[in-house]
Amino acid sequence: MEDYELYKWFIVQTPVMQALYAGLFTWGLTALGAALVFLFNSSNRKALDMSLGFTGGVMIAASFWSLLSPAIAYVEMQNEMGISDSPSWLAPAIGFFLGASFLFVLDKIIPHLHIFAKREEAEGVETNWRKTVLLVLAITLHNIPEGLAVGVAFGALANPEILGLEGHSVFTMGSAIALAIGIGIQNFPEGFAVSMPLRRQGLSKWKSWKWGQLSAIVEPVFAVIGAAIVMQVLPILPYALSFAAGAMIFIVVEEVIPESQRGGNTDLATMGLIAGFIVMMVLDVALG
Repeated sequence: MEDYELYKWFIVQTPVMQALYAGLFTWGLTALGAALVFLFNSSNRKALDMSLGFTGGVMIAASFWSLLSPAIAYVEMQNEMGISDSPSWLAPAIGFFLGASFLFVLDKIIPHLHIFAKREEAEGVETNWRKTVLLVLAITLHNIPEGLAVGVAFGALANPEILGLEGHSVFTMGSAIALAIGIGIQNFPEGFAVSMPLRRQGLSKWKSWKWGQLSAIVEPVFAVIGAAIVMQVLPILPYALSFAAGAMIFIVVEEVIPESQRGGNTDLATMGLIAGFIVMMVLDVALG
């Protein structure tokens, strides 16, 4: 009963506030995962590789089921209503390319270091920053598209009267919540995967947790930004959805999958990815 009351309270909030709460939820699960550093003195590489694979699976599934598919459906709906006559693939393709390009540029500019990489393998502009800072920046970069995806999903609900045709809605509260839950679930092992390498670098457990959870602070920030932009400029909605998808896929291909395979546990990482994809797909279809 209390859960239902919480749901009723949540759905009457503005989309921006819903995006903020959803972003805080995903950030909170990162913090919770990072807190495992207080319980363990070391991490199991096989478990970390499998959790990274799981993260990749969730992000791939979310990119299609929660972002690209609704973007295509929205353009098709506009065509049926006579609002637009553009090909249904055009806006999603452009947005997807721009999202991937945006992360590509950030990847080249922002100094960062992937979780299992050596200091000399740091990417971005050259810097003498400590390895711990570079590790946190890598995950922060990873979390930007996740926050955007959550924000855009809730921002899409701001104009329900034009988001559906013949009683069928392209975007639902359930699908937006499913996306936030999916991102939150994969953030839990991700938080642990960040805090443990920091601990191995010699940081105290407190500092390892602090920096580990701080890497996800960008999620509520970019969730609010994504929701606010979509609410103010609704025509960019299919571009915004596919932009977030492109950014997420770039992160999966450039960082998550290579890092999950780096330790040689390829089968575990692959099965983790498949499990993550299934979980996110089920969440979106069941709740959406």
